[in-house]
Amino acid sequence: MSDRSSIFDMIGPVMIGPSSSHTAGVVRIGRVARRLHDKQPERATITFYNSFARTYEGHGSNRAIMAGLLDFGTDDERIRTALDLAQEAGIEFKFKAVTNASALHPNTVRVKLSSGPEGEEEKVDVVGVSRGGGLISIVELDGFRCNFTAQRHTLVVQADDVKGSIAFVANMLANDDCNIATMTVDRRARNQKARLVFEMDSEITDLTVQYMESRNWIDRVVYLPNIQIQ
Repeated sequence: MSDRSSIFDMIGPVMIGPSSSHTAGVVRIGRVARRLHDKQPERATITFYNSFARTYEGHGSNRAIMAGLLDFGTDDERIRTALDLAQEAGIEFKFKAVTNASALHPNTVRVKLSSGPEGEEEKVDVVGVSRGGGLISIVELDGFRCNFTAQRHTLVVQADDVKGSIAFVANMLANDDCNIATMTVDRRARNQKARLVFEMDSEITDLTVQYMESRNWIDRVVYLPNIQIQ
């Protein structure tokens, strides 16, 4: 995928300020994390790195990430009171700051979400980068490397590392008349768990998702339609 931006990307989104990278981008990362968790979380631990770690309170990134977890848009006036609203919604949250993570992008945030009783929690661990102008990249998901923007229809498949898995998913998408724009694949080790992420030019049907979920080597399928995470 090209890293070139359009004039509309450079102008940035309609948003509550003060900064597109520290506010709008962070809201979008929060919204993606919520969608990957597939529900409003009960608990959230947010770690800001590098530049974010030094400025997240002053620039409102803490409010922005909670606004995203509440599924607010980048132009929602409630961003300003998102911390209070998150508490009212019953979300337990805490913030951490790491100022010297030299291997990470300056505007990096990790969002760990969980719901359910102890020992049976549903969890998701998302690492996102705010690239400026409200643009984001999700670079890690549950410890697996990835690289998607949430600007296209996105399919995430958690599966066993079996032969033909990539071809199977690609075939399913082709049968749905869907073109793959980008693909990233990562695995724990050979013949263990793998994570496949496809960005697509068009939407896929519920039937396709359900058929994938019915395969015994696929643990979970998450489909994020191109809803323009605003």
